[in-house]
Amino acid sequence: MSTEDTDFDTARERHEQLAAEITEHRRRYYLDAAPTVSDAEFDRLMHELIDIETAHPELKSADSPTEQVGTFSEVFTPVRHLEKMLSLQDVFSEEEVRTWAERVTPEAGGCAYLCELKIDGLAVDLVYEGGRLVRAATRGDGVTGEDVSANVATIAVVPQRLEPADGFPVPSLLEVRGEVYFPVADFTKLNESQVAAGKAPFANPRNAAAGSLRQKDPAGTAERPLSFIAHGLGALEGFVPDSQSHSYAALEAWGLPVSPYYKLVESVDDVFDYIHEYGGRRHDLVHQIDGIVVKLDDIVIQRRLGATSRTPRWAVAYKFPPEEVNTRLLDIKVSIGRTGRATPYAVLEPVTVAGSEVEFATLHNADQVAAKGVKIGDTVVVRKAGDVIPEIVAPVAAARDGSERDFAMPETCPECGRALAPAAEGDVDLRCPNARSCPGQLRERLAYLSGRSCFDVDRMGYIACTALVQPLEPSEPVLRDEAGVFDLRMEDLLSIKVVVRDPDSGLPKIDPKTEREKVVTYFAKQPDKKTGEIEPKKNAVEMLENLEKVKSQPLWRVVNALSIRHVGPVAAQALAGHFADMDRIIEATEEELAAIDGVGPTIAAAVKDWFTVDWHRAIVERWREAGVRMRDEAPEPGEELPQTLEGATVVITGAIPGYTRETAAAAVKARGAKVASSVSKKTSALVAGESAGSKYDKAERFGVPIVAGEDFERFLEDGLPEGDESDPE
Repeated sequence: MSTEDTDFDTARERHEQLAAEITEHRRRYYLDAAPTVSDAEFDRLMHELIDIETAHPELKSADSPTEQVGTFSEVFTPVRHLEKMLSLQDVFSEEEVRTWAERVTPEAGGCAYLCELKIDGLAVDLVYEGGRLVRAATRGDGVTGEDVSANVATIAVVPQRLEPADGFPVPSLLEVRGEVYFPVADFTKLNESQVAAGKAPFANPRNAAAGSLRQKDPAGTAERPLSFIAHGLGALEGFVPDSQSHSYAALEAWGLPVSPYYKLVESVDDVFDYIHEYGGRRHDLVHQIDGIVVKLDDIVIQRRLGATSRTPRWAVAYKFPPEEVNTRLLDIKVSIGRTGRATPYAVLEPVTVAGSEVEFATLHNADQVAAKGVKIGDTVVVRKAGDVIPEIVAPVAAARDGSERDFAMPETCPECGRALAPAAEGDVDLRCPNARSCPGQLRERLAYLSGRSCFDVDRMGYIACTALVQPLEPSEPVLRDEAGVFDLRMEDLLSIKVVVRDPDSGLPKIDPKTEREKVVTYFAKQPDKKTGEIEPKKNAVEMLENLEKVKSQPLWRVVNALSIRHVGPVAAQALAGHFADMDRIIEATEEELAAIDGVGPTIAAAVKDWFTVDWHRAIVERWREAGVRMRDEAPEPGEELPQTLEGATVVITGAIPGYTRETAAAAVKARGAKVASSVSKKTSALVAGESAGSKYDKAERFGVPIVAGEDFERFLEDGLPEGDESDPE
């Protein structure tokens, strides 16, 4: 047998395997609303099948999954669509979008593009005769769907009768295509009720929409807050739209809901602007989206381009990088935070999501673990949106094999062994009461005070903080609490050995060579073989130098570094801005504190309570003695801050260390600038923190100066970089 024959036999075998696997996944997705693989994994399988059929066209047949749109069952009455419901061609890069645009350009000419959100819901087909809704069906296999008319009738936004409007008489026949979706805000409540009723939770809002719509009893559907958005037409009599946008205007005029986010644009670059904009806003919408749909607006051109057996040639779906994947929940551990809160977190089989490898995910508290219905050993849906901490959305209940086990919250602190308990009556969180000397709490407090929103101590990272409170050698920790952090000396550091821990979970890292916990001499070099002398590493020298430099940080950063419960950067700025003196904060009454804008009664009580503890006040005094700044030089009444940004127009995006979007904007305005919401050629500067998104790209294209988030305070002091001009208007 030749090599060619062997290659073909291998391809045919894999083709059969993939076809069977994809068909089964489609059944679980469309009919059971309980898929066992993520969308990203399904897309990978489908593309592998397409690649095999491209290399071996003889393997392609009419019943191949690449030629099918979906599937349907006969649980509901089968119903044939008046016109075939096509799927969309998926693309995963801007290069593929541009290739599609170049392919249709000869027919499209200067045709506008219509951009809209790709709602992650359930496709349905509505048929109106004489303006009255006579049938609603699922997509099914694109030719035949399931009659869900009674269930769709319970969706409040779907009109039972169309209303004529000026310029838009109701057509005699109208077939509407759209998406039924489950609002994101209601999804968590639904899953909690599912778990409470002993039922399997849904993996995501899309599955919740499908499961809700396909209930046998319409009364069950009526109890779910389903909604609908129209995004296309099928068969039509009595109305002839000349464009996609014209048809949307008609649908809206007749009373059908149309997305408020669609937009007509003239160029492919404009399409990319739309993609970038909603890539950054995708988590702020009422429904989940998994991409952007781009259509040629002119319907004559649409008809001229036509369609394949599955997809129209005049439209394409750009899929965002997956933010949800499936992986195995290996264990549930508990970490102790800087205020003593005991937080369960998931130990996962490593998986790549949103461009980074994830091994851990937050589970918030024991109530949330129960509400989500997750068990150790489950296959779970893991979500990571941008730089947000990964979280478990739900278990994939259909993948359970009976080996899974329930999680029980520990009774004692895993770091120091003290009994865990709620801090107050009604508190859902358990906390370790050993605030001063629990190594877990102290490690987290040190890591926080060295971070960007506090002292911003370079070279004092998570491993350094671990070394200071949890050394292997010497047996006694260098720091018992954070009071002595500014008194550290080189001789305190050189003998420390430490187990390296993951900053997200606090778990010890494993050395892959030895398969044991990874141990390092963090601050010192190996002893000199001849003299036995121990020299410090560069990181130790620089950490001590930086601890000296940061003593002059403004008061709000010092307040924030104290880790007072409920006090974050915003409250710390409010306190420091009002009093400008640590002693005045300490002496203030609870009523005076509560009256400050941005503080309020809860924070005021926490501040007063914190300063009643002897060892807390000792921290402030030790820092004061070490030279840490405890007072700001406030401007005299009526005196303005230097107008370093006078006349400038500044856009702020992403996370700015130590600031909320509101406080950053206020700081810019106090220096004389205007704050705008979008980048244009007239923008004077873009302040870009983490997760800056499309505004960063636009600023680069326009040549707008970009200020990194960590340089924000220097920007306030120094103004625009030399040579840049403020907004001429």
